[in-house]
Amino acid sequence: MSDDLVEPEKVEITYETEEPVLYEVKDSVAWITMNRPKFNNAQNGQMTYALDDAFQRAVNDDAVRCIVLAGEGKHFSAGHDIGTPGRDVHKEFDKRLMLPGHTNKPAAELLYTREQEQYVGMCKRWREAPKPTVAMVQGACIAGGLMLAWVCDLIIASEDAFFQDPVVRMGIPGVEYFAHAYELPPRVAKEFLLLGERMPAERAYSFGMVNRIVPREQLHEEVEGVAAKLAAQPRLGAWLTKQAVNQVEELKGKSSAMTSVFHMHHFAHAQNDLTSGSSTAGLDAKAMAKEKKKQAGE
Repeated sequence: MSDDLVEPEKVEITYETEEPVLYEVKDSVAWITMNRPKFNNAQNGQMTYALDDAFQRAVNDDAVRCIVLAGEGKHFSAGHDIGTPGRDVHKEFDKRLMLPGHTNKPAAELLYTREQEQYVGMCKRWREAPKPTVAMVQGACIAGGLMLAWVCDLIIASEDAFFQDPVVRMGIPGVEYFAHAYELPPRVAKEFLLLGERMPAERAYSFGMVNRIVPREQLHEEVEGVAAKLAAQPRLGAWLTKQAVNQVEELKGKSSAMTSVFHMHHFAHAQNDLTSGSSTAGLDAKAMAKEKKKQAGE
């Protein structure tokens, strides 16, 4: 039986921190920082709902004119939590969207319901924040980490940053917030997904996925400067500008495409459960790392 289908009372959850997200306002800029550096800021439910709380707090505060999303430690985010003691697939949180609870749902319905809110739903909420947002990316930005960076209006990366979505190794066509073919040219998006290789920040910049690249030691200063300029823009003008560009993406079918691929994603999860007894084909974080080394010939 898949570990995602184990009865909730049999799943032990151990959080390493009660503050998975840090929040600070400085000079009209809200700094939202993922705070699970021990696990490379892997995203469990605890963190995801804390991120939503932080975004909502920043939106509600009229003194905040810009939002920065960052990750504590060496890496921005290694993606969704698929193997830490704090993996909380079977924990319910206060819902933010008009969706039912997931923990009492059978089989594939459990993950399908959970990920509608915690992944696609949350990301769309944050993308629509009426204030300009900046992702400050260092080190790894993998799979679920891509989703968090992509919902931001600007991405500023360190020279050592890299981007990757290796989930095809699980038989899955990319992470749930499927923006790949909007962030990258179609043939490059196929390469990115099918090979699952790391894309250095410099190459991501060449396709317009990253706005600026700086040495790691200058990253915070660069983001601080950009955020200050964004915070100085007229509030309504910034909001309308975001809506204008987002609307162009919608006219290109972004949300419709994402909905279609989300169903493919969960067909893949269900297939994995049927064939291997695991929604991720038995691959946790360690197994994925081992598989990557194997494919790289290391």
